Amino acid sequence: MQATRDFSHYVKHLGSGVAHIDLAVEGISCAGCISKIERGLSAIPDVTLARVNLTDRRVALEWKEGALDPARFIDCLVELGYKAYPFEAVTAEAAEAENSRFLLRCLGVAAFATMNVMMLSIPVWSGNVSDMLPEQRDFFHWISALIALPAAAYAGQPFFRSAFNALRSGNVNMDVPISIGVILALATSIVETIGHAEHAYFDAAIMLLTFLLIGRYLEQNMQRRTRAVAGNLAALKAETATKFVGPDEISVVPAAAVKAGDIVLLRPGERSAIDGRVIDGRSEIDQSLITGETSHAAVKPGSAVYAGSLNISGSLRMRVSAASEGTLLADIQRLLDHAAQVRSRYVQLADRASRLYAPVVHATAFLTMIGWLIAGASVHDAIITAIAVLIITCPCALGLAIPTVQTVASGAMFRAGVLLNSGDAIERVAEIDRIIFDKTGTLTLPELDVVNSAAVPADVFELAGRLALASHHPVASALARAAGAKSPLPGITEQPGQGVRGVLKGEEVRLGSPTFCKADDLANELLSRDPEVSVVAFARGEKRYVFAVCQSLRPDARAVIAALQKRGVAVEIVSGDREPAVRAAAEMLQIPEWRAGVTPADKIARIGELKRQGFKVMMVGDGLNDAPSLAAAHVSMSPISAAHLSQATADLVFLGNRLAPVIAAVDHSRKALRLMRQNLYLAVGYNCLAVPIAILGFVTPLIAAAAMSGSSILVMLNALRARPLPQENL
Repeated sequence: MQATRDFSHYVKHLGSGVAHIDLAVEGISCAGCISKIERGLSAIPDVTLARVNLTDRRVALEWKEGALDPARFIDCLVELGYKAYPFEAVTAEAAEAENSRFLLRCLGVAAFATMNVMMLSIPVWSGNVSDMLPEQRDFFHWISALIALPAAAYAGQPFFRSAFNALRSGNVNMDVPISIGVILALATSIVETIGHAEHAYFDAAIMLLTFLLIGRYLEQNMQRRTRAVAGNLAALKAETATKFVGPDEISVVPAAAVKAGDIVLLRPGERSAIDGRVIDGRSEIDQSLITGETSHAAVKPGSAVYAGSLNISGSLRMRVSAASEGTLLADIQRLLDHAAQVRSRYVQLADRASRLYAPVVHATAFLTMIGWLIAGASVHDAIITAIAVLIITCPCALGLAIPTVQTVASGAMFRAGVLLNSGDAIERVAEIDRIIFDKTGTLTLPELDVVNSAAVPADVFELAGRLALASHHPVASALARAAGAKSPLPGITEQPGQGVRGVLKGEEVRLGSPTFCKADDLANELLSRDPEVSVVAFARGEKRYVFAVCQSLRPDARAVIAALQKRGVAVEIVSGDREPAVRAAAEMLQIPEWRAGVTPADKIARIGELKRQGFKVMMVGDGLNDAPSLAAAHVSMSPISAAHLSQATADLVFLGNRLAPVIAAVDHSRKALRLMRQNLYLAVGYNCLAVPIAILGFVTPLIAAAAMSGSSILVMLNALRARPLPQENL
């Protein structure tokens, strides 16, 4: 009886007729596995995306909605030699933890066996020199076999299983030559021991397994650390929210049941499940993920609070602006998932090399054996030399050289507030020598702020704020937020393009343009003193006031610009804003080159001009109008507050209100590129040097095992240098 498999619960509908599912896949161990799985799944008609994430061993699949049954993907993976099932974070984490424990047990068994076998090998080797009796040598060989064979059978399971699954599906991966090398070394050693030969290679086989397991355990540990970043992010998600179902009645509901416009209560010690604005209450919150600030932020009516923020002290009543998958936290999670799947040019190069690796290694070992037989060597010597070649070329120096650097660098960049949105972003950022900044929302904070509130009487400020609640204009919203207004005035009407008006205690009140409020003289006087600001006027009876509103520069903008210039990166501003505002920002930030009032086409033209001059340009912008120039630049970056189109276009996205992630992206990318090149040279250099020596018969299997293990560990230790850099005090 055929059981029905229904995976529709795990399918996400992305719109535009595209469906998505994440599958957990057991047995992914190398770049060859990634390539095989992606090619196999992409060959299914109507599949539009098949992307493997080696970090959490997950496959993201997208296809034309309604065209395929998700069960077909699982069947395809089984045919390729992998067990798969719908991805669930909790299940995957439990399976990963169990696999980690199994690897550690294998490593413990292999290491214990290696120590004991080596203790027996040393007397044998030294005994050969001093004419050890053959009976004593045979005895030590048999003891070594007694230890090494069961230990290899247990500790070699991660490699043997993977190789068996690959061969069963008619493929090869990097574990195939490892398994062949170990099995041949053990089998040859048994034959040698039975034949009372001088040499046996139990020590080489078990030592090879030990070092390979060390490498695999370290690799998995690095991936777990990187995955822990995403795990920490997921842990910030609150599963429930306290929702007002009546004026004074609350109910705890699943976060998915909360909609925009609902009112929720956030009590001290709780994490916010939604994005929203405070409408009542004051408190301090920890929103270090969003702003990058580790100190607690004070919030009051009008303040924005994002999902994942931890409420520290007072209770807050909030109006929901976004919930569930629409929150900023969900956006960051999606970007992080995407960042984990992207692959750089160097990783793609390593992938292609890895695909060729297994057949080339097998062919080389076979030809070596044939060559030695033709040259007149005995079958025994020819096989031993072929085993040495097989072992010395075992992965994973080449396979690990680049992916490990990118894995470590991606994690380090995320900790610095930078998410990768493009596979080769690291290489391209490392090459830049010029940065073009948009001004509004990029060098400045995205939200407007009232900068002359101290010059306005408090009662007028409060009244203007209440009046501003009747308008949706961004400047009015900024005024209402700054005033902490929470109760709009009754009977207020809005005149489109002018402002709002009403009557309070028999007096007319207005808020809007200076002309609408008959406050042109006051506005012109204010603008003559500070041309960077925008103004909004308030009138009550015969009294007139003008509020100055502007976007503040990001707190570390000046230090970041100076740090970039110190690193040899030229900086300029290209903005569509007014000339006085752009000039003021450029002077404040000491940026000598700037352009104001430019159109999106002008920005693209400027980038093109710099490209023709040979510059590698990074564009940093946030607006919808910046999207074309972000796409035109050599590499691009957007703040998390940017328009969705700009975020999707940018190669990198940074978090928080500070500009420091731009420096972090440059520093980490330059270091990661340097390490990628070093690792590539190490891996290629090792193979160019070691393989000819092994082919010529100068290497025993024991030395080959030590050399191969050393090369793999060397590139991994080098990759670890891509970890977080010391933070520059900006």
